[in-house]
Amino acid sequence: MLKEIKIQYNLLALSDLPKQDKELIDTALQINEKAYAPYSHFSVSVAVRTLSGKIITGVNQENIAYPSGLCAERSAFFALTSLGEKASCLALVAKNQDKELATAFPCGACRQVMLEHERFISQQNIRVLVLTKDMQVFEFPSIQSLLPFSFTF
Repeated sequence: MLKEIKIQYNLLALSDLPKQDKELIDTALQINEKAYAPYSHFSVSVAVRTLSGKIITGVNQENIAYPSGLCAERSAFFALTSLGEKASCLALVAKNQDKELATAFPCGACRQVMLEHERFISQQNIRVLVLTKDMQVFEFPSIQSLLPFSFTF
């Protein structure tokens, strides 16, 4: 029997976001140029607001010895853990080789890392904001929305 999974999300205009969310997306946009993507020419950046109000950032970093690079999301979340911080919201921005906005979502490995942070470190839902190439924003209420069949133990 075919089953169906439904996820929750909103698709919003950037202008409709609260000031705090716009600030997170602006931060991700500003640091996008720091991504090191000489092979794919696809830069990804994230800005994560912590429960204490700090903003921690991450960018993707590629390496010629693939797969030695690291995604922006995992670089930010590993930093969060080492700093003893707990995430509350993440904004993701991607740009293509022409430095134009692109729509991209976290990869599976990043989703799992972020979900474990949500479950075991933050112990609350982490909102996810993804800026699209059309300047709209996907808003997910939690990481779980992005990974319905997560690895559990």
